[in-house]
Amino acid sequence: MKRREALKNTMFGVSALALASSFTKFNDLMISQNLEEKIALGVQLFTVPKMVDKDFKGTLQLISELGYKEVELFGPYPFSAQEAKDAWNQFKPMLGLENDAFYGYSIEETAQLLKDSGLSVPSMHTDFITLRKELDKMLDEVAKLEIKYLVLPAIQEEKNTLDHYKRFVEEFNGFGEKMSPYGIQFVYHNHGYEHVERDGKIPMHYLLQNTNSDYVKFELDIFWMQAAGADPIQFLKDYPTHYKMLHLKDASQEFRFSGDGGSPEQWMAGFPLMSDPGDGVYDIAGIIKQAKASGVEHYYLERDIAPNPEETLKNSFKNLSELS
Repeated sequence: MKRREALKNTMFGVSALALASSFTKFNDLMISQNLEEKIALGVQLFTVPKMVDKDFKGTLQLISELGYKEVELFGPYPFSAQEAKDAWNQFKPMLGLENDAFYGYSIEETAQLLKDSGLSVPSMHTDFITLRKELDKMLDEVAKLEIKYLVLPAIQEEKNTLDHYKRFVEEFNGFGEKMSPYGIQFVYHNHGYEHVERDGKIPMHYLLQNTNSDYVKFELDIFWMQAAGADPIQFLKDYPTHYKMLHLKDASQEFRFSGDGGSPEQWMAGFPLMSDPGDGVYDIAGIIKQAKASGVEHYYLERDIAPNPEETLKNSFKNLSELS
């Protein structure tokens, strides 16, 4: 009996090892195939805000004609909280903008414009106030666009202690749980300040490690992360499956925040040093390669308020097509 049982255990062990080896090989094969696939490129519309402000329909058509497949929208929207609209109204004149999304169209008309242009909208940027006060209303509306992700692009309130981030974790999880029945996940987009140590912890790590990955994902902006002195490739390696989207832009030279990266003034100081992805100093090809291996699904060009928007759209598509 002992010999028979030992033989059975040995055979079971061999089978388990063979099965594990097969799974490893299959996983390696899937990663290899994913690395070889060309990515579907998208555009965060904050790259071309004046163009969409003046001619939303024509800009969508141009984006599609150039070969892009996706767009990411920025607000505020008709369903955004009034406080968010009021705050944005202070910035619009500085940016030369007159309108909010959807630029005179209803959300139903916007959905049709996107469909007619052959574009999908996997994600939309929103704001903390609307998430806190008008989430139910927003979810009912954005369902018409069949989005997968609602993104908070920045935290513009006090965030100087770890206790602040503990509260943000609770809120992010709550947002994501409420979005789940709609088939939507909550997403947080880094902006630099998350890499300044607070009470012995790096907040970006804390957010990634403590949010519920069933409900909360992340969008990695490679420019702002490097402006904070962090490495996008390492974060993608350390947190596979957490990052679902990339914001791709480059820099003509290395840029670091003058402070903690926590204010619009510090962000805008980096705008003049931005360049089209592939034309600057960042390892765009290496970042995309690691992103593919780590499960990133959407790759958006985002050169904030590009000075020559049409040229940026054309040049970036060419560069990214070659680099991916």
